[in-house]
Amino acid sequence: MPVAAVYARRIAVLATSAALTVTGLLASAPAAQASPPTPVSAATARTYLAALTVKAEGSSTGYSRDLFPHWITQSGTCNTREVVLKRDGVNVVTDSSCASVSGSWYSEYDGATWTAASDLDIDHVVPLAEAWRSGANSWTTSQRQAFANDLTRPQLIAVTDNVNQAKGDQDPAEWLPSRTSYRCTYARMWVHVKYSYNLSVDSAEKSALQSVLNGC
Repeated sequence: MPVAAVYARRIAVLATSAALTVTGLLASAPAAQASPPTPVSAATARTYLAALTVKAEGSSTGYSRDLFPHWITQSGTCNTREVVLKRDGVNVVTDSSCASVSGSWYSEYDGATWTAASDLDIDHVVPLAEAWRSGANSWTTSQRQAFANDLTRPQLIAVTDNVNQAKGDQDPAEWLPSRTSYRCTYARMWVHVKYSYNLSVDSAEKSALQSVLNGC
């Protein structure tokens, strides 16, 4: 066989092998994103934070979760909670009503892994009551509904239910994830959401966020 043909054959074999390797990698990659939308970088978050209005937190008077309608239907029979469970989990299987019947979920806040959807809450990164006290009290119901079901920004995340309940409506000056390696991401998410919705921050909240972001 001519030398040129030998080299051509070797190149073809290597190309096929490389293609199979890439295909194998693609096939073994998780089907689920398994995380919320990526927040802005720490540098951008610091810029956003500097641009936010700083003022004392408003009153909770008049607040009700019912003023932030959720979980709304996103498509077919799937509501926002079910969409987030599917997105944030791995190998999630849903039934005909879109309920998750199996899968695995890693809770970024505390590092726990769960295999039952009932062990998870969908956390509003910026809590609804916090948003109310930061400017959402003047929004229309449709604006509050969009905020409470926002899949575009890093505002919703599946986490351990009792961790979400312990967080309540606290801001980063009062509560941060116990998993310290996630605090930078959490601060970036918080600022990204507040900036997107033009919500204010109080001075203690801003200081806590600056401290976290400066360490990113």
